[in-house]
Amino acid sequence: MGKKIVVLGTMNTKGEQLQYLKQGVLAQGHEAILMDLSMGGRSRFQADISPAEIAGLAGRRYEELEVSKDRGEVTNIMSSGAVKKALELVSNDSLDGIVALGGSTMALMGSQVMSKLPFGIPKVIATPAAMPVYVGAWFGAADIVVMQLIMEISGMNDLVKNGIDQVAGAVSGMVNRAADYRALKPPRPAIAVTEVGFSDQCAKQVEKLLEAKGYHVFPFHAQGTSDRAMDRLISQGFFDGVIEIVPAGLIEARFKGNRAADMTRLDAAAERGIPQVWAPCCFNLTGAGPTRFNREKYTASGKVLQIDAMRAMARFPLDEMLVGAKLYAEKINKAKGPLKLVVPLRGWSSLDAPGSILHDPAQDRLFMDELKRNLTNPIEIEEVDANLEELQIASALVDSLDAMMSAHKSSTTLPGPGA
Repeated sequence: MGKKIVVLGTMNTKGEQLQYLKQGVLAQGHEAILMDLSMGGRSRFQADISPAEIAGLAGRRYEELEVSKDRGEVTNIMSSGAVKKALELVSNDSLDGIVALGGSTMALMGSQVMSKLPFGIPKVIATPAAMPVYVGAWFGAADIVVMQLIMEISGMNDLVKNGIDQVAGAVSGMVNRAADYRALKPPRPAIAVTEVGFSDQCAKQVEKLLEAKGYHVFPFHAQGTSDRAMDRLISQGFFDGVIEIVPAGLIEARFKGNRAADMTRLDAAAERGIPQVWAPCCFNLTGAGPTRFNREKYTASGKVLQIDAMRAMARFPLDEMLVGAKLYAEKINKAKGPLKLVVPLRGWSSLDAPGSILHDPAQDRLFMDELKRNLTNPIEIEEVDANLEELQIASALVDSLDAMMSAHKSSTTLPGPGA
């Protein structure tokens, strides 16, 4: 039997195109459920889920929204109702995939709905407004595919039809190949690990040592998106422990770095109480290349290491490092489970080893002193006379987590995905 694919759009402006997409999904052997998120005006095309129903789920009458002048408020109301309807469909086993077709507003609304759905459900946004400044905000840390349509979705010429045919094929193909999201369970025990290129050797050794001890390792690139996705999966119960070689997405978010996650970074593991071991990779370094916001502040000290034409790294100014230390202390204080910090004394990445222009152990010590002053949740801090990339650090990280996992396993039953 075919799968159930929800089609999101505004029938009052894109009715003909959405009907064509629905027919394309039907032609692939699947059921298409058309959800109309129109925010004003009526359509000659009939949806399976009306905008009045969506507005009602958000506690409003659609007639009020039709005459409202506040487009932002109406957008939020319809998005809220659509989220509730989509989650209702998921709970009733009536949503196996979802696709949104329209302009930038529809893409935004679609992303808000999709971001609330479980990992593994195919999610597609098709839009001619896939500008880089928007796309990152749309898919955030969710498993969303954004398709760039090169023509405006207007009329039904051959180019528009060809684009919509590809959208129907894309979401249908994804649904055909996707496993049931409820069956997505990593083998146990599962450990998540964050890494970047400046911690490459440490990460490789950590993965090797964990696997030798019988753990299943899931690495995430801590560039601001993948590490947020890891947090989402942790919150859904996918992992039993985490080694945060690079928890730097938090300080990057605070000071608008290129690898910024968000201010909720690290909350998921703290809330679930799973064992955590951190290293301080890139707590002290940030991007200072041509794409860096407020770049001059980070190049002013002269402590800049040029990596290539687009990338350079500089030390965070001391005042920002001290703010970061307080932020990380706050995260540690929230942890409901065991947490340990392993601190290399000869540099926190491959870039700030002794001899590098970025090496500054005195500033690193000031960071650690500030972090300790703000801790109310006592944790073990192990200092190791090595650079992050040396084997001693990887061994300390893995041995620490292994000891925590053994103690944690004996005192509790680890929850699985969905717990």
